[in-house]
Amino acid sequence: MAKIITAEKALELVKDGDYIVVGMASSEPLEFCSNLHKIAPRIDQITLTNCLAMKAYDFMTDESIRSKFNVESWFFDGTSRKNFQQGNFSFIPNHLHFASSKRLVHKSPDITIVSASMPDKHGYVSVALANVYEQEHLKRAKISILEINPNIPRTFGDVSVHIDDIDYLVECSYQPPIIPEGVSNDKDKKIGAYIADYIKDGDCLQVGIGGIPDAVVASLFDKKDLGVHTEMMTTGLMKLAKAGVVNGSKKQTHVGKIVACFAAGTQELYEYMDDNPSILIMDGAYVNDSWVISQNDNQVSINTTLEIDLVGQCCSESIGSRQFSGTGGQTDTAVGAKMSKNGRSFIALYSTAMVKNKATGEREEKSKIVAQLTAGAIVSLSRNDVDYVVTEYGCVCLTGTSCAERVELLISIAHPDFRDQLWNDAIKCGVAVKRV
Repeated sequence: MAKIITAEKALELVKDGDYIVVGMASSEPLEFCSNLHKIAPRIDQITLTNCLAMKAYDFMTDESIRSKFNVESWFFDGTSRKNFQQGNFSFIPNHLHFASSKRLVHKSPDITIVSASMPDKHGYVSVALANVYEQEHLKRAKISILEINPNIPRTFGDVSVHIDDIDYLVECSYQPPIIPEGVSNDKDKKIGAYIADYIKDGDCLQVGIGGIPDAVVASLFDKKDLGVHTEMMTTGLMKLAKAGVVNGSKKQTHVGKIVACFAAGTQELYEYMDDNPSILIMDGAYVNDSWVISQNDNQVSINTTLEIDLVGQCCSESIGSRQFSGTGGQTDTAVGAKMSKNGRSFIALYSTAMVKNKATGEREEKSKIVAQLTAGAIVSLSRNDVDYVVTEYGCVCLTGTSCAERVELLISIAHPDFRDQLWNDAIKCGVAVKRV
């Protein structure tokens, strides 16, 4: 009881100039973040590191105080994108499995605060919904705080923390953030069906969230004995497990278990995870290590990208030089899947997007397969690591192919309206010397 403090007291612990780390996504300490703006009158500036914020908090959006809160993020959310040009938001380049260790080489937090389940009879809480960097930053912080909450599920893995090892506890009762199930459109379903054709009984899956991954998962209910070793535990994967499609029986590591390093989704997902020993939330440095991923045979990685050039360079996190999201675990999982025996990696994207014309202000359709990436674009996945690429027009394998072959293969799955122009652009910029 001596460790329990109010949310107001937790805010009083923040000093001017402090560096604070908060839990990612569904592990975000909502009480602390929702009230952090209240300390603005007594500080000049603090720095806060987050990852995929779940809400647009006042300290991030209130123009009158925003300059007092310097936000450095491992993965951008919508608010971060909007405020990136304001000067107080910055991105931390990273591969997810190194996010914690490399940041700690640079600096350690004054305060780390994360959400957690209630203590059990032995005094252990579960840092339940994210273990990407949270545990290591709690250990290294000068002050460690947990928002303990009966609505946070108790999960298994290496997420247990004894309250003796935490400085303060804040009792809360909010619901964990909900990510609704996505609605897959016709393009998603076509792409999902293409990828599903390559997934075999007994494969081990890594999928993300969004229309395309949801469509892939929805196409897998006729499969058997699938395993899961994934960065993110999702509602779709939960449904496969409930249906008996995922049982992990063919895995080489953690047989019979779903392995992830964070979870986000619906209330049904959180209820399914609560006290469920078949799901392990493990350290992100372990889960997303490419070598660890590769230890499961038939590992399948499914990721999406924003733009790909004709030799296979994938820009998955920026629009030109404007940061949009983050590298996350794309390279970790794509490389790990390719290292796996009989493993496969898929990069999926729509063939086109509606893009605002800066001159006219009107939106116009543009190809997302391009001869050269947009100026300033960040290469999230090297052309050396790309394997299968999928659009609504088909699926091609780039592994082992020459640049000339890649040009032909990628144009074959581009939108038909842009294929002639892509050939012309490829020849013009020297990616191709002739049209096949």
